Amino acid sequence: MKPLPRLALAALPLLALPGAPPLPARADAPPPPGTHTRTIAMGRWQRPYLLHVPEGRPARGRLPLVVALHGGLNDAAYLTRQSRLNDQADRHGFAVAYPNGLLGTWNAGGCCSVARVAGVDDVGYLDRLLDTLVREGLADPRRVYLTGFSNGGGMAYRYACERPGRVAAVGVVSGSLASHCRPRERVSVLAFHGTADFSVPYHGGGNLDFDVRVPFLPVRWVMDIWRRLNGLPALARPYLDRGRTRCRTTGRGPDGTEVALCTVDGGGHEWPTATGRAGVDGSAVLWRFFRAHPRPPAAPGG
Repeated sequence: MKPLPRLALAALPLLALPGAPPLPARADAPPPPGTHTRTIAMGRWQRPYLLHVPEGRPARGRLPLVVALHGGLNDAAYLTRQSRLNDQADRHGFAVAYPNGLLGTWNAGGCCSVARVAGVDDVGYLDRLLDTLVREGLADPRRVYLTGFSNGGGMAYRYACERPGRVAAVGVVSGSLASHCRPRERVSVLAFHGTADFSVPYHGGGNLDFDVRVPFLPVRWVMDIWRRLNGLPALARPYLDRGRTRCRTTGRGPDGTEVALCTVDGGGHEWPTATGRAGVDGSAVLWRFFRAHPRPPAAPGG
């Protein structure tokens, strides 16, 4: 989510023009196992995404769906390699959708150019993506999860703020809340963040974008926002301690929601891996959290 160099953007072919090779999703054609390149129509544009359906998927029955949002100036293909979420999907039986942001960016509210400056409707894009995969019979609407890295993490937060009834839990890596947030329903949240992250500083600071002179919130402030929205206590309970990673949680509330923070001592702006500084497989930890948190029933009168 650091300021984005303008000159590098033209080299990222992340927006398909009408008539481009990727095929739009069809409601009458449930996707087979494997990784597929698909598109979502947004006006005159075809917005591309990758969809991974796990091997051994049963002929019938809906799957949990993880929507994974890449970081700034990256793309869907990069995130598949960075996160290795497909390995977890094949092991545990969930689908993963990897949307592409406009020229490598997401409109997460206060960040990031080019998508923010252009006013791209990325919330609408994710709405249509979820509508498609639920309509096809692939995704279970009670088990939709968002994860994202950096700018993608900010977009995951924004979507959870604006569409809490569609998301069971959010898992953000090295990202920050960059938008107004007053969801009407509760959402479970897990965040990974390194103490030596200079792009999205752990203790806050810097600027949300090259022309947005608003500092990033401290990570603990962001987690406090989510736990208070969920009516949860302080993050005081041990959740995981391994390598340089220490995770603390609020514990579950009466409706099953939970907020947890995994702090990587000395960790930078990176996806946590078992062989890296974190000492844990971040994707495995995210899925463990997601699996334990289907979307709770709506509150009475909500």
